[in-house]
Amino acid sequence: MNHYETVFILNPVLSDVQVKETVQKFEDYLVSKGAKMIHKEDWGLKKLAYPIQKKKSGFYHLFEFNLDGANLAAFELEFRRDDSIMRYLTVRLDKHAAAWAEKRRERVKSAKK
Repeated sequence: MNHYETVFILNPVLSDVQVKETVQKFEDYLVSKGAKMIHKEDWGLKKLAYPIQKKKSGFYHLFEFNLDGANLAAFELEFRRDDSIMRYLTVRLDKHAAAWAEKRRERVKSAKK
């Protein structure tokens, strides 16, 4: 199982309920394929660096998970099929990036306290 991190941008015209449902749909899909969810973050509504589909902002979300590499293509296919997803990027984390991600999670936890 490889360690992955996915950041995806949802369409800003979605309601809060639709955003939560979409995020939950992708999380459930990962778990159904045998992924172990390590961490997920809601970065909220952010301004885009450039317009995408004539939109200037989007809801950013991050998933960090362990998944077999064979199932990753099917996961990304689900992103391409969903009209509410404007962009996504999945990267495989090596041991150094995974350590950095752990430090980032700790900073997020301490910032919330």
